[in-house]
Amino acid sequence: MANPILVTGAAGRVGGIGRTVTELLLKQGKAVRAMVRNEDERAQALRDMGAEVVVGNLLDLDSMHSVIAGCETMYFGMSVSDAYLAATVNVAAVAKHHGVKAFINMSQMTLSQMSITETTASPQHKLHWLAEQALNWSGLPVVHVRPTVLLEGFFLIFTADSVRESNQIRLPFGEGKTSPVAVEDVARVLAAVLANPQPHIGKIYHLTGPQSENMHFYAQEYSKALSRTITFQDIPVEPWREGLLERGLPVHLVNHLATMADLHRAGRYDRMSDDVLTLTGQGPLSVQEFVRKNAATFTASAKAA
Repeated sequence: MANPILVTGAAGRVGGIGRTVTELLLKQGKAVRAMVRNEDERAQALRDMGAEVVVGNLLDLDSMHSVIAGCETMYFGMSVSDAYLAATVNVAAVAKHHGVKAFINMSQMTLSQMSITETTASPQHKLHWLAEQALNWSGLPVVHVRPTVLLEGFFLIFTADSVRESNQIRLPFGEGKTSPVAVEDVARVLAAVLANPQPHIGKIYHLTGPQSENMHFYAQEYSKALSRTITFQDIPVEPWREGLLERGLPVHLVNHLATMADLHRAGRYDRMSDDVLTLTGQGPLSVQEFVRKNAATFTASAKAA
């Protein structure tokens, strides 16, 4: 039997990238080892799909040996965390020990604007940049996949309530342009690379949606998708940040999100790439298509029902 492809974070809620990658690989007939943090109904759902499910902790040396042993190709992805760098290096050390032949690393596109002399205010961006450096130094056969902002984040989680309740997108993005990409498109790229990794070793891929526009443009796209008028209301970053803290989000995550907002205002998310189309043969989902697919989430009757 073929060596299984390891997918970390397979049950995670981080936009569902790991879970979607697992589904896509299984549909291709690949053997998949899905790593989860806990044995629960999400783990069972992965098992029901046909994955080999293993419980592991990215920060725990012993557990990562049993997770990685026997896998030649692996996907590493972890949610925003102050332990991100330690987890990356721990996993990389074990992967190198076991002779992993392809290490596909989920990164983020802001790193393309960072260097030894250029950084951002986000502690997560700094950890991501250092993690990429460490992976490059490790000698592992690495592929870095760097999506821009995910549609499932700012455009779904952070706009659904205001769109549903007042037909407004309320985000602290100013006039900045952005090119959000859908989780399903990121997952399609990852599945393509994991299924045949060797041509991609040493490459860095940047994933964006099909257009880079400001939020007034996207409000019109929401309007078309929902058949009602949606407008964009810019809001200051600081009160928005305070609101996230009041909701109980971790400070490390909130500082990262606030930096993303500041960078949007500064035009730093105005970026485009054809890598989704080039790597998968299919163009990425537009904002209008994404909102139409998730129309129920943006519509009041859905909540009342």
